Amino acid sequence: MNAAPQFEPAPADTVLAARNIVKSYGGTHALKSVNFDIRRGEVTTLFGENGAGKSTLMKILSGVETPTSGSIELDGRPVAFSSTVDARNRGISIIHQELSLAPNLSVRDNIFMGRELRGATGLDFAEEARQTRLLMADLEEDIDPLTLVQDLRLGQQQIVEIARALSVDSRILIMDEPTSALSATEVEVLFRVIRDLTARGVSIVYISHHLEEALQITDHAVVLRDGTITATAKAKDIDLEWIVRNMVGENFDLGSPPAGYAFGEVALSIEDVSIADSSGSDRLVVGRLSLDVRAGEIVCIYGLMGAGRTELLECVAGRLPAAGGRVLLEGDDISRLSIAERISRGLVLVPEDRQRDGLVQTMSVGTNLSLASIGAFVTGMFLSRSRERSLVEGSIRDVRVKTAGGSAPIGSLSGGNQQKVVIGKMLTTNPKVMLLDEPSRGIDVGAKAEVFRLLGERATQGLAVVFSTSEVAECLGIAHRIIVMRRGRISAEFGAGVTKEQIMAASGEAVIASS
Repeated sequence: MNAAPQFEPAPADTVLAARNIVKSYGGTHALKSVNFDIRRGEVTTLFGENGAGKSTLMKILSGVETPTSGSIELDGRPVAFSSTVDARNRGISIIHQELSLAPNLSVRDNIFMGRELRGATGLDFAEEARQTRLLMADLEEDIDPLTLVQDLRLGQQQIVEIARALSVDSRILIMDEPTSALSATEVEVLFRVIRDLTARGVSIVYISHHLEEALQITDHAVVLRDGTITATAKAKDIDLEWIVRNMVGENFDLGSPPAGYAFGEVALSIEDVSIADSSGSDRLVVGRLSLDVRAGEIVCIYGLMGAGRTELLECVAGRLPAAGGRVLLEGDDISRLSIAERISRGLVLVPEDRQRDGLVQTMSVGTNLSLASIGAFVTGMFLSRSRERSLVEGSIRDVRVKTAGGSAPIGSLSGGNQQKVVIGKMLTTNPKVMLLDEPSRGIDVGAKAEVFRLLGERATQGLAVVFSTSEVAECLGIAHRIIVMRRGRISAEFGAGVTKEQIMAASGEAVIASS
């Protein structure tokens, strides 16, 4: 019999200790004898690529999953969580990477769902609303408690998810990608809240693919790779290179713009496009914007939250109406075409929220991949399974999706591989222009590099690529041209040789850039 793996005793300030945690799904070992400590009043940041086992470990610590073997100690005593409610009752809460809100309910109802407040005459909605307003004030968000979640932008929905976790008054708060949809200002507010919590003795476990951002908030760093802890260190002893080296085994970058070929004719032309504010006000979120993109060119659109990036891409794709102007695809005006008609003409969009808008969660990997190109293997009323299977297998191979096969549930994939499925689905339509809204949201540095490699390869074959991002490093990667948006207009355009500071200054981040 093999001896149990050895580990150091938990430090005296440890509030929760996971010991020799193993989690297996059939023949797949997601976690392999993991030892993980959470210290009282400190931020422990867990780094790792998609599929490394981070979310699996956090689900075990919050009662979502049970370990195959191993033990958990809370305040030095063995404990086993039967459910998330059990873990929450013991003071452990989790903010999941993918939002778990009910979109058809109000902000108030989402925050108090399952633990409604009761007064002398029944449910105390007034007190719930009061507490919701206080939570929103702490997070510096002016959101009415009665607003439906579906009417909020993605970043505001993320704030509601955070507020719900904060409302429980937990001893241990697990934050799995809490800032993936937040603006720089919202991240600063969240970090102030985190420091206030730790000052009061709350322990935070923080997971983020925004490595530089995570370095600002962490006290202890832990790196998980292929289900195994590869490195631990105090914040003062690490830097970005240390994180990347322990995550992926080498100093990774996002590549450079593909070269060695000439761009083709103008593939996409945006002419004086204006987009009205969806709230019904007279304000324009995008005002008389024009942009040409050539075949084979990769254009990055950078801007802060609210700059109009998402609205512009969704308008071009047909998801939002234009208040003026027109969109041309290879010279043809497509402004009045539906989304499906634009896809059939060769214009596709990879949306910002892959869970809500890019994938069907009840379908398999293969069905998600083939959904946009179903016409290619349907004749009359009959569907050719062999042609569909060939398309799915080819797409999995081309975009390098790590999956057990086309029949695997889409939920079994990591965030990075789910994003590759969304991209692969659109590539099966053989597009001429691909729009991508925040294509790297919630995926790790290795998956980012794979996504950008894929886009670079397709650009050399003539695909026009336009992607939006709020990360400057991504602008400086594979883009041939960088367009900076500010308050619905183009504030600057850059080519090779531009600096991070120039991009940030053009977007209105000059103060942040110089700090």
